[in-house]
Amino acid sequence: MSGRILIAALILLLLVPAANAKNKKKPVLPDYVLNAQTVVVVIHPDAGEPLNNPTANQTARENVEKALSEWGRFHIVMSAQIADLVIAVRKGHSSGPTIGGAPGDDRPVIYQPSDTGVRIGGQHGRPPDLTDPGLSRSADGRSEDRGPHVKNEIGPGEDMLEVYRGGGEYPLDAPPVWRYMAKNSLNQPAVSAVEQLRTAINESEKQRPQKP
Repeated sequence: MSGRILIAALILLLLVPAANAKNKKKPVLPDYVLNAQTVVVVIHPDAGEPLNNPTANQTARENVEKALSEWGRFHIVMSAQIADLVIAVRKGHSSGPTIGGAPGDDRPVIYQPSDTGVRIGGQHGRPPDLTDPGLSRSADGRSEDRGPHVKNEIGPGEDMLEVYRGGGEYPLDAPPVWRYMAKNSLNQPAVSAVEQLRTAINESEKQRPQKP
């Protein structure tokens, strides 16, 4: 009889972790993400432009902006200093020569038609730095070349979308609050990275404590 009890106890111990893993809730996004109303989409400063497709990151940014406009949850702005959230994108590519330091976010005028209307934006002068330029130094302490230059880059093959808190100085120096990486996830028509963000926000709102 004691042997049967021992076997039953062992089976129970094996089943409990599995049940806990199955019922484990996904991480909840913080309130500042769920309450956000404005967002700016930028090209990640570390993103290099492949020589065989030098507008890859700009196209990815435009795809994300259009997907966000069609979603309709956020109002897209031009400055990280006034945005509640900063979305940084980087197009995946195979290893090889890339153009680094290109002014990918210098956009004087934006004209972007979509199914929900036309978005027009303007920007005067060079946008503020997203990361502290004083931290961009080489091993010998010299400032790295921030102008356009060719470099060999071993980058990830997957597209990447990261979400940061906006409204402050050098927002990309902080860790991202959310990240998604997958091959071609910044491509139209699906722009699956935005769909994944939408799902993450919806799931977080379901788990959010209800106000009395």
